[in-house]
Amino acid sequence: MKHGRRYLALAAAGALAGAAVSGWLPAWLAAWYALASVVAFALYGHDKRAARLGRWRTPERTLQLLAFAGGWPGALLGQSVFAHKHRKTAFQWVFALCVVANIASLVVLLRA
Repeated sequence: MKHGRRYLALAAAGALAGAAVSGWLPAWLAAWYALASVVAFALYGHDKRAARLGRWRTPERTLQLLAFAGGWPGALLGQSVFAHKHRKTAFQWVFALCVVANIASLVVLLRA
């Protein structure tokens, strides 16, 4: 499943880029998804390192909120690259709900 997350993250990023290039997704929204994804990816890396070193951790709520806000492609990639948070079932359920809620929100926003 580790590589499955990576491929899904890359496919989502590609779909968002394609939607932006085709004009279906406004440029500002594509930029938001890109920024949120970069931040999410970086936070997953930071949190994994902090876990290894016994330092202050990024709250799970922060990671989930960032996924809901559009950073879920970067979060998926971070889970795969850093092997972080991918085995925590409760976390993954909430993460999946955040992804579905974000996609549903995007659809509603673009249909308005």
